[in-house]
Amino acid sequence: MFILDITYTAPIEVIDGLLADHITWLEQGRADGMFMAWGRKVPRDGGLVYATGTRETVEAAAQRDPFVANGAASVRVIEFVPSYADAGLEGLSR
Repeated sequence: MFILDITYTAPIEVIDGLLADHITWLEQGRADGMFMAWGRKVPRDGGLVYATGTRETVEAAAQRDPFVANGAASVRVIEFVPSYADAGLEGLSR
């Protein structure tokens, strides 16, 4: 699995202006079976997306994030191999 670590590089007003497109991108990733979970960081300086697939497809999807594609955020793709998942989190090992 992969974690997309998104960090805002633009003012929050710019982020808010791209938010609807970002949510559409997230929902498409979910519909495609690639994105399993997502949410904002606290403090609100970015977000995390849990994804599955090949590194190539996940990295390509990360670059299509409207925040990233419009220069409002950077993204780091981190590969994560779960050694343990508590009950209810079995999907993390796909």
